Amino acid sequence: MSSAPAKRILLKLSGEAAMGDQSFGIDPATVARVAGEVKQAKDQGYELCLVIGGGNIFRGMAGAAKGMDRANADYMGMLATVMNALAMQDALEHLGVATRVQSAIPMSSICEPYIRRRALRHLEKGRVVIFAAGVGSPYFTTDSGAALRAAEMDCDALYKGTSVDGVYNADPKLVPAAKRFDAVSYDQVLNQNLKVMDASALALCRDNNVPIIVFNIREQGNLAKVLAGQGVSTIVNADGVKAAA
Repeated sequence: MSSAPAKRILLKLSGEAAMGDQSFGIDPATVARVAGEVKQAKDQGYELCLVIGGGNIFRGMAGAAKGMDRANADYMGMLATVMNALAMQDALEHLGVATRVQSAIPMSSICEPYIRRRALRHLEKGRVVIFAAGVGSPYFTTDSGAALRAAEMDCDALYKGTSVDGVYNADPKLVPAAKRFDAVSYDQVLNQNLKVMDASALALCRDNNVPIIVFNIREQGNLAKVLAGQGVSTIVNADGVKAAA
């Protein structure tokens, strides 16, 4: 293996990635599979931190749409991300991977509070750090939390694992002829309202020059392929050009 310095990445997973074929909740087998892929990436020399959404348990915006107070709904969604983080920590530690969960909402009985310098030290020691509870405030998505943590951790890239294999000009689940981009710029995504991340998260990545790689996490082994530059994905960066392999 190369002796080059480890590349630090943030892996953002949708909450739906934890529920497998279920319609709700956490599927332990699916979480274990994803944990195995995280371990494989770590074994290849990457320093990893994770952010996991909570949509498999509770989605704040959906609750607000049904009449709940938006702030209360968002706090419930943040708690759902903590549950997913603990499930992933358990799966990783069963594989022998040292893992820490840090929550933006202090929960000292079950995980560490988010402290930037402590998180950086964990990464330097080879631990996987899972950031939970978003940014700790309502009205922000876990995408914004992922973009913020990627910038704070000085990550080389943000890998967003979803149920589609990249960024399209329309929803490929609804429009079979939708076109997938190999690469697209931050400004193009914002101007064309392409569904990658919410605008605040995307702008944060743009302002801190953090490229976003969108890929399908549901395909087994795909994280390793994408990290090697071989899998199907879309890169979002400043100039909208995919670098040569």
